[in-house]
Amino acid sequence: MIDGKLPESITAAVAVLRHGGVIGIPTETVYGLAADVENEIALRRVFAIKGRPSDHPLIVHIASTQDLALWAQNIPDLAFELAQTFWPGPLTMLLRRGNRTSLVATGGRDTVAIRIPAHEVALNLLREFGGALAAPSANRFGRVSPTTPQHVLDDLGQDVDLILDGGECSIGVESTIVDLTNVVPQVLRPGGVSVERLESLLKIEIESANGPSRAPGMLESHYAPICEIELVESPLAARNRVAKLKAASKSALVLDYCSDLDAYAKHLYDFLRRADREGCDVVVAVMPPAIGLGHAIRDRLYKASVRI
Repeated sequence: MIDGKLPESITAAVAVLRHGGVIGIPTETVYGLAADVENEIALRRVFAIKGRPSDHPLIVHIASTQDLALWAQNIPDLAFELAQTFWPGPLTMLLRRGNRTSLVATGGRDTVAIRIPAHEVALNLLREFGGALAAPSANRFGRVSPTTPQHVLDDLGQDVDLILDGGECSIGVESTIVDLTNVVPQVLRPGGVSVERLESLLKIEIESANGPSRAPGMLESHYAPICEIELVESPLAARNRVAKLKAASKSALVLDYCSDLDAYAKHLYDFLRRADREGCDVVVAVMPPAIGLGHAIRDRLYKASVRI
């Protein structure tokens, strides 16, 4: 683990990537497990480290909107309109795959998910690297995403070649994914950019996801801790449920930041990790209102609560 704010750390990380290495990198959303998008051996190693199905696509990170045409094709004007407002930032666009983009990165699909991260360390790395990085969350597949460099080390240990320490992630939940390959855009995963903001900018109603899974985070069960997650709609319901659990000799914690959705998103994954460290049996989570970031938080809590 090295300080990502130091120029020599960026240089060291670029050298690792150019030799086919896999590294942990900070973004404003969560920490990513990054590899050169044009190195298929490195990409397959990302899948192996995470235990991720090979048909589950990775998000490609670039440094500039001008780089879009290198990795995607048939790009609609709408993509550039969104990029002008939301990039760098927590918005991922699903576009038609460019010929240069490896099918390994896209899970064999003819679409590619692309974004520009809003984190100084990640942007400095991308600029010095001079290419694109595929970077899913730096954790084992299906588990709780990492929002600190220590989370990455705890999850992946020596399986990762290097970790750039960029501090705690400022948002704490993954990017919004919007599919621009259809006539009407669809939000495939709610995230750091709310549906309300997208619709306000575009002056159109964006559809909810339908059809097969084709982007990260679309599986029914994901982001799951070891402990059970129970969902309630009010603090009173949470207190009543905890009392019943404790009466049944089960340890329980209440997760409730509903008065501050930014704080809820930022602390969500760290709270779930703490519950596991403390051996908690059940986290009783108060669902936030379905507005703004609340959509993303509700999505993550629901998927964390599902056991398949």
